[in-house]
Amino acid sequence: MESGKFVIAAQEAEAMAKTAGVATLKELLPLLVPTALRLARPPISNYPVGAVGLGISGRIFLGVNLEFPGLPLNHSVHAEQFLVANAAAHGEAGISYIAVSSVPCGHCRQFLQEIRGAGEIQILATSDEDAAFHPLSSLLPHRFGPFDLLHKGIPLILEPHDNDLGSLESAVIAGGGEEVSKGIEKEGIQQRLRAAAGAAAKASHAPYSGCAAGFAVADGEGRVYAGSYMESAAYNPSLGPMQAAMVGYVAACGGVGREHRGWGILAAALVEKESAAVSQEGTARIFLEAVAPGAHLNVYRFRSSASV
Repeated sequence: MESGKFVIAAQEAEAMAKTAGVATLKELLPLLVPTALRLARPPISNYPVGAVGLGISGRIFLGVNLEFPGLPLNHSVHAEQFLVANAAAHGEAGISYIAVSSVPCGHCRQFLQEIRGAGEIQILATSDEDAAFHPLSSLLPHRFGPFDLLHKGIPLILEPHDNDLGSLESAVIAGGGEEVSKGIEKEGIQQRLRAAAGAAAKASHAPYSGCAAGFAVADGEGRVYAGSYMESAAYNPSLGPMQAAMVGYVAACGGVGREHRGWGILAAALVEKESAAVSQEGTARIFLEAVAPGAHLNVYRFRSSASV
């Protein structure tokens, strides 16, 4: 397996299973967990977690935990969240098996409930003495989730979303100085950031607040990475769009991106609902100040067609 690869195509996964001498793809997953562990970034806890999931497409997705010095712990990304965000970004329609280096915490057991048929997802913790796959329902038997709050026809995570962004207005938030701002506009990066954040907002999972949001960042080479807001019925396990964008950044860089102050991010864009009951703007400022101080941020607020 190529080092730092976060998505494995179905055909490649089959070839890897054959080389490893295992009969099924689910048996391959635990063998890939050590690779995922090496890609984790936990500078605060120094406790790496790696997760490997099998999509119903036959593709394999990796997930790792991310921690951000200078930010509260709730800004961290859990490995299972990374895996799901990674799968969603690549259009995966479902996850059938997950092998993870440690037993999923309650936060992750709850977050996974946002996937339709979550209770049937098979989970294996390689840290267990007698590691074996067990249904998620056995880890969270009396669960609370989207089925308690939403109508059956509302799409869940890993299902297509097309949120109504209506009209989009722009508000520029100062944050990188005139020189940085001019450089961004000269390269046309801000337009690409706006488009990427807008697409992420349209695809975001926010059925509980109705506050769709997307975030995108650009590095010094002009590459853009975006992430969609993903809500949880229990609220707190929700994955913010900033964290989702960092999942995209780390996955695209093969886990080798910059960990020093700044991460190489020069600009960012947030697309969110006008007068949102759940606004990401304040959190985005705090997040960028710690992760990419001096980065230029534009915020675009949309007004849904229903309110125009």
